[in-house]
Amino acid sequence: MRAMRVAIAGSHRVGKSTLLEAIASALPAYETVDEPYHLMEAEGHEFSHPPSLEDFEAQLARSLEELGSDAENVLFDRCPLDLVAYASVHEDGDSFDLEEWLPRVRDAMQTLDLVVFVPIEQPDRVKVTRDEDAGGLRESVDEKLRELLVEDALELGVEVLEVSGALARRVHAVLPRLSGARRPK
Repeated sequence: MRAMRVAIAGSHRVGKSTLLEAIASALPAYETVDEPYHLMEAEGHEFSHPPSLEDFEAQLARSLEELGSDAENVLFDRCPLDLVAYASVHEDGDSFDLEEWLPRVRDAMQTLDLVVFVPIEQPDRVKVTRDEDAGGLRESVDEKLRELLVEDALELGVEVLEVSGALARRVHAVLPRLSGARRPK
């Protein structure tokens, strides 16, 4: 398999991290990069609960920074479009200036060979508490990510693979693509 840079994207509580761990187990030569929230939290960043628009923008900046490395054979838990989706649907989302972020987001997304989109399924595969989906945020992010990734609303031209079903099915869908994806020009 050739060197690849792959991001696992999706709303919270859809199985992204579990999928990333399973792929990493199958491909031990791959480095994994945790999602910006966890990286920043481990460094002492204190997020509001629920996260503020500024929290999502800080995570977006961190995601852009992580994708800025030249490392190959990397699996990223989240990509910049995840954070764009969260910021866009946030209750203060009208203050989110996508146009200001877009050149950096576009450049960062072009460093990825593949984005694996893990949508919310019906019936939902993950039990979610009311607190984990305050105000329908999870569904709103899922819809926005579908628009940004699958429908390519920003015309980024990044290859997207949507996966569903049990974990084994998801892994089986991703592994063959890691040898066939092409980096956009």
